[in-house]
Parts: sequence; structure tokens; C-alpha cells
Amino acid sequence: MINPDRQGHQYPPAAPYQVSREAIREFAFSVQAEHPAHHDVDAARALGHRDLVAPPSFAVIIAQRAEAAVVNDAEAGIDFSRVVHAEERFTHHSPILAGDTLSSQVTLEKIRTMGAGAMVTTVVQISAEDGSPRTTVTSSLLVRNDPADSPARNEKDDA
Repeated sequence: MINPDRQGHQYPPAAPYQVSREAIREFAFSVQAEHPAHHDVDAARALGHRDLVAPPSFAVIIAQRAEAAVVNDAEAGIDFSRVVHAEERFTHHSPILAGDTLSSQVTLEKIRTMGAGAMVTTVVQISAEDGSPRTTVTSSLLVRNDPADSPARNEKDDA
């Protein structure tokens, strides 16, 4: 069962993530982001960037590493096998570039219990080495109740 007392809990920062050119190129290829600035250093520099520019959704790679702390938190009570990803929003403060070393920290922002389970919202702040913000990722997960935990099921089992 989801523990609503974990709402507002901020987890320790995830291990730093080193953004590589190859990671950007592979991600861009996988999401069919064809802009030359994702693949060609000269094209990125022509736009005023020091290196390749990650596609906007690249931040999900870093965010998911931080969000693992929530999912693996026994006190939160999230059974990942019962999770359905509901929504993800990105607020970009500056581009993610090859060569960046990024830190990320997740907060379990909100838990809203519902009949079918709970909606869990996390916010991940992604920052550069100098502390400047790069991206804020807000994710919502629907954690479905285990049918074995429902009152109707338990009453039926007791009969």
C-alpha cells in the first residue's frame, strides 16, 4: 500500500550523469530527432552551443535514475509491477549538452489516493555542475491497488 506520509519527501541526489556525444546521438536516433545539432558538433556550434545538443526528452534518462529512489523506497510502498506511467512534463531552463555533468534530485511531490490506487507525482530537478538548473521533470504514476488488498476481495475470501 502507498504510504501518504512520504508525500513531500526529498531523496538524496542521484549519482552524477556524464552526458556523452554518443548517448545524445543514440537517443536522438531512437526518438527520430533529426536536427543536425543532435548529431553534428559543427552544426551545434553554428547555433552557438559548445557541443551536441540533447533532444528535449533526453532529460528522461537522468530523471529516471533519480526517480528510482522513490520506487525503491520501501517506506513509500510502491509496487513497480503495478505502476502505469500517466504523464511526464519537462520544463527546460537551458539545453543539455554533450560534456555536461548533471546532478539530479527527486522529491515525492504528491500522493493522491483514489479507489483504484494512488496517483504519485515526482519532481526531479536536474542541474549542471555549477548548480545552474537545466531541466525540471514532473512525472505522474498511477499505482494500481493489488486486488488482494481490496475490501471486497477480503470479505469474499473470509466467507
